[in-house]
Amino acid sequence: FNFYGVENIIRVGSAGMLSEKLKVRDIVAGMSAYTNSSFGEQYGFQGHLAPCCSWELLKAAMEAGERLGAHVVPGALYSSDIFYDEADGAGKLKNLGVLAVEMEAAALYLNAARAGKNALAICTISDHIITGEALPAEDRQISFTQMMEIALEIA
Repeated sequence: FNFYGVENIIRVGSAGMLSEKLKVRDIVAGMSAYTNSSFGEQYGFQGHLAPCCSWELLKAAMEAGERLGAHVVPGALYSSDIFYDEADGAGKLKNLGVLAVEMEAAALYLNAARAGKNALAICTISDHIITGEALPAEDRQISFTQMMEIALEIA
């Protein structure tokens, strides 16, 4: 953001499902990102926070998903420093409506906010953190194209 004149950063990647409303291969557009990270402390936040995405990018992604025939679900993500959290932080957030766990969105959203820029995480569900259902690595490599098409459409 700060050194290359970038206005928008769109993270595309996989996420682990928390919500029973989702299924493997669904696409989540991260409206906000809860975190267990201390990353926000550099901006004066003590404790937990849930930074938000850019409304403009979220709206554009939802519209692009509709045009492309992709099922995109907007909602909260959980950016965890510990992807497979044995303390069950993800399970508690599931009860608050958090859709999926990943590792980057919260820091991306905080950096974008600080720079006055735009950010959005678009994630395809690769596995279910609670039940253990998961796609093989090869399926992830060759079938997660819709989230990339959405990102390219709005970039």
